[in-house]
Amino acid sequence: MNLCFRLLCMLFRRPWRKPVNALESTVIRMRVWPLDLDLNRHVTNGRYFTMADVGRMDFVLRSGAFRVALRAKALPIVGDTWGKFRRELKLFEAFEIHSRMLGWDDKWSFMEHRFVSKGRVIGVVVMRGLFRSAKGTIAPGEFVRELGLPEQSPEMPEWLTSWSASCDLMSRQLRGEEV
Repeated sequence: MNLCFRLLCMLFRRPWRKPVNALESTVIRMRVWPLDLDLNRHVTNGRYFTMADVGRMDFVLRSGAFRVALRAKALPIVGDTWGKFRRELKLFEAFEIHSRMLGWDDKWSFMEHRFVSKGRVIGVVVMRGLFRSAKGTIAPGEFVRELGLPEQSPEMPEWLTSWSASCDLMSRQLRGEEV
């Protein structure tokens, strides 16, 4: 329910928000509500991932990726997520989510969602995902070309490529365990 309310608020504000280039950041403002809290009276870890979904939806709509996906009859698929928690967010605290695309490889697009309060990064959620149509996975290079970007990704940080490689290793291991 909480996510639905936040999605509706984001969608309601959308007509007044400017489109962005797909390599720019989008920022949405939120506040911590009672249903966001765990027993320690701060935002529960899982809620960061849920709120990152709202930030990602805002980014996809404002960057034009939604229109590209519609033309390709493709759906966004989240493959993996990872979170880093640095400080806590308390009840009624205001914060922002800064969402941006970090880059892409031959299969995945990588996004970062920074949770910022009072000028400090409180936490970060990183996601790798793709767009899939009935014809299969759309290569990120093709997808970003439709957004007006070069097919070559910006250079990605080493920690990101290492994380992606570890996700691939885990996927191979899990496939090997299947009967």
